[in-house]
Amino acid sequence: MSGSIDQLSHLDAAGRARMVDVGNKAVTAREAIARGRVVMQPATLQLIVSGGMPKGDVLAVARVAGIMAAKRTAELIPLCHLLNLSHASVNFTPDPAGNALEIEATVRCTGQTGVEMEALTAVSIAALTIYDMCKAVDKTMQIDGIRLIAKRGGRSGDWQREESA
Repeated sequence: MSGSIDQLSHLDAAGRARMVDVGNKAVTAREAIARGRVVMQPATLQLIVSGGMPKGDVLAVARVAGIMAAKRTAELIPLCHLLNLSHASVNFTPDPAGNALEIEATVRCTGQTGVEMEALTAVSIAALTIYDMCKAVDKTMQIDGIRLIAKRGGRSGDWQREESA
């Protein structure tokens, strides 16, 4: 990456942070999918899956936290636009072989800018919620691999991450 200021859309000519003006962009359907994971002890994963965590239903709380976070991304990340989301979902897949809980968020809207940050924020906050609810029983947990998987719509078109199985 060359790093020229004129290539960075969130900086003005003097290098100051600014919100990008999307007023002239076309309104299109947008979608983003993000993933991440929380690695933990096998017993912690079992407690989560069985609903036996002392603080309650970890997956239900983390799902709601992730959805709420997607809706509030513009309040958390200074230069993000406030978007009228039409869909936000957060789903979990236990990975016993990897001692992890996989997290996937999908976010959609019809608008002038993408929803990548909303999907990434949903995964991040869901992961932090899992950590918070389980830290009393597992201090070794690790949040990792938060990444954009796919985006659809907008001027730059569709994009899909190449991931190995």
